[in-house]
Amino acid sequence: MSQNLIIRSSITVAICLLFGFIASLATQTGITDWYSQLDKPSFNPPEWIFGPVWLLMYILMGIAAGIVWHKGFYHKWVKVALYHFGFQLLLNASWSILFFGLHQPLLALLDIIALFILVLITIKWFKIISDRAAYLMVPYAVWVLFAAIINFEIWRLN
Repeated sequence: MSQNLIIRSSITVAICLLFGFIASLATQTGITDWYSQLDKPSFNPPEWIFGPVWLLMYILMGIAAGIVWHKGFYHKWVKVALYHFGFQLLLNASWSILFFGLHQPLLALLDIIALFILVLITIKWFKIISDRAAYLMVPYAVWVLFAAIINFEIWRLN
């Protein structure tokens, strides 16, 4: 593993974790009062599991983006892939703000549907550049889909 890859992956992991931290601020404001009062589906995981899972997802996403960036930002496909990645990162953070911060499960549901689609597109672009980067994004896509199902059920139940 080259030093440039480690540096770039470290930077992109830090960026992902920063977005995760920003999203967690919105989450903290809504989870203690509003979220605890909502009806949730029977398959809703315990609250303590979300933090560690999101931490792992942000790390995997960051490593994947670092691998893509390492292929050379001068390359057109790398730029396209990383632009998609950045946009999905914005939608990811927006979901927490909409759901927990603004208490808008329907708007959050629309956001997470767009997020899931954009994650799939990002995986497609990452695969053009690196199979490994694309595969590192798959757990994230599965987790976002699961979160979308939970979001839908919370909206439906409430």
